Amino acid sequence: MDQDDRDAFDKALRRARTAAYGAGEFVGQENFMRAGEILAVANCARITSTTSVLDLCCGVAGPGRLIAGSTGCEYLGVDSSAAAIRIARDRARGLNCAFAVGRVPPLPAGVYDIVLLLETMLAFREKQRLLESVAGALEVGGRFAFTLESGEPLTAAERSCMPDADTVWLTPLPEILAGLDELGLRPKSVVDHSAAQQATVEALLAAYTADGDAIAGSVGREALEDLLGAHRLWSDWLRRGRVRKFAVVAEKVGPGAV
Repeated sequence: MDQDDRDAFDKALRRARTAAYGAGEFVGQENFMRAGEILAVANCARITSTTSVLDLCCGVAGPGRLIAGSTGCEYLGVDSSAAAIRIARDRARGLNCAFAVGRVPPLPAGVYDIVLLLETMLAFREKQRLLESVAGALEVGGRFAFTLESGEPLTAAERSCMPDADTVWLTPLPEILAGLDELGLRPKSVVDHSAAQQATVEALLAAYTADGDAIAGSVGREALEDLLGAHRLWSDWLRRGRVRKFAVVAEKVGPGAV
């Protein structure tokens, strides 16, 4: 998706998204997390003006810009989309933010106090390779803050119903925690956001449906139906417990740590 397409899609959905999230809670890109929830993760990860933050798969950096503006941290956002990075740079003027285009993994060279991965773990099929890269980018005491859609892998029938199913790779939380532990990344906080995410998904579904004619007029009826279909599936899966949503903060420990 090029920048013009992203801008058009963003403009078409902005009214519905702003209404769904509520006053002050929409951060400029849909990610199922409200501003207050994002800042709570940042606070748990101890992001301050003296920390360096690497934000992986940042998109247009709505959450990243919120965190950078609220904390004054040194921020680097990375995404594979050049169009998204151009938008992020434009919107981050005046903030201590830098951006780079690149696929993950590998990660940019260097070490960081914090690595963020919000709302994108789902898209990585080979999660352990990603975790290894994250561990290598953190000093002892560094933190990895991420969100996870936890569940057993999709069945063939479920994949056939999910738009963009090649970006939906569910993994159970215990499997991720075991992978972190192997790499010396010890969870300090695991918070269940399932109910909050379900409420957000349902609010978005209602807002998109209410504004459907205007959205379809901008991006096309097929794009609208894919959007509604994906949100209906997530709402159903969250309601049934097929998927659970967690926010996790893990800290890198030294050799021999108990």
